[in-house]
Amino acid sequence: MSTTNIFTPFTEEELMPKEEKLEVIKKGKQFSIGIPKETSLNERRACITPDAVQVLIEHGHEIIIESGAGQGSFFSDLLYSESGAKITNDPKEAFGQDLILKVNPPTEEEIDYMKPNTYLVSALQINLRDKDYFLKLAEKKVNAIAFEFIVDEYKQLALVRLIGEIAGTVSVLYASELLALSNGLMLGGITGVRPAEVVILGAGIVGEFATKAAIGLGASVRVFDNSLSKLRRLHTLVDSRVPTSIIDPKELKKALRRADVVIGALPRLNMTPIVTEEMVVKMKKGSVIIDITIDNGKVIETSELTTMEDPYIIKHGVIHCGLPNLTSRMPRTTTKAISNFFLSYILNYDEEGGFENMLVRKNEMKQSLYMYKGRHTKKIICDRFGLTYHDINLLIF
Repeated sequence: MSTTNIFTPFTEEELMPKEEKLEVIKKGKQFSIGIPKETSLNERRACITPDAVQVLIEHGHEIIIESGAGQGSFFSDLLYSESGAKITNDPKEAFGQDLILKVNPPTEEEIDYMKPNTYLVSALQINLRDKDYFLKLAEKKVNAIAFEFIVDEYKQLALVRLIGEIAGTVSVLYASELLALSNGLMLGGITGVRPAEVVILGAGIVGEFATKAAIGLGASVRVFDNSLSKLRRLHTLVDSRVPTSIIDPKELKKALRRADVVIGALPRLNMTPIVTEEMVVKMKKGSVIIDITIDNGKVIETSELTTMEDPYIIKHGVIHCGLPNLTSRMPRTTTKAISNFFLSYILNYDEEGGFENMLVRKNEMKQSLYMYKGRHTKKIICDRFGLTYHDINLLIF
């Protein structure tokens, strides 16, 4: 009997046997995130907002927040718990999760609470650390990522830029407060009154936003940097409204003598300060110095670390502010900015199957680690503290 008369709704191609397709579930999605309460430096910022918590929980993560973690940024425990987070009174529980998100690095006592192979994401503030901190972390076989080293796909320091934008603006606003306090001067220009003189050392992101804020208030601004390309970029961004100069001691001395406000925004890691004590002595009495990058090395020789309770000291008649967490003066805005970053950061890694998979695939992820399973992987830190350096590319293939 001929089979040509058999009716079938399928084509010959559709009737051909095909290989079975199994769904591949990317691992590393559901992990627990611990948000401990900040205990050092009167820290008011947090890493995550209740809105971001809600999104992460919808994506299957478990979030454990220590009670009071969001208080400084005006986010109550109730807001976090309504978003689905578990609130704990025990810091050990917050530190016992797979991923720990913190603003300041953990203290030695807090490191003891961590379990081996934990991922720790926090600021490093290398100028405030000592060798023991790194050795203690290494004992716990921690994978540590520093805010300062997080790089995006465009090879930019994403989180440094974000916090730098806020720090630059806050530095000028706070300098304005201090100037009014010290000699009753207003930073801005009023008709018929000479505007205050602002000298900004550094034309990077912090310097750029400090310049924009100072211009916005009507001050007379001068920017110094050793990089011509950065100065050129800044010049273009502010429509050539600001005189710029390479750091030439003679020019700098002249500018500092006239300055009412000096903003230090140049990281000077393992380098000598640019502004010497002799230059500070010749500055106007009642003028203000804000050394923003003090946790990464002094720009001004006379500046010292200060706290939120005593935000400034007076030396040679000049007010010095050396707050390493200057953006903590605007905690809610900073928390929202950091939270936006971490939300996309974690969800992005979810898509790729978690941190471990990303370490193998993405070079940017490798660069953000300063410790991998207890091994020191950042040369700059190893050189400074005399630690054994391990090339991350030899540890992760």
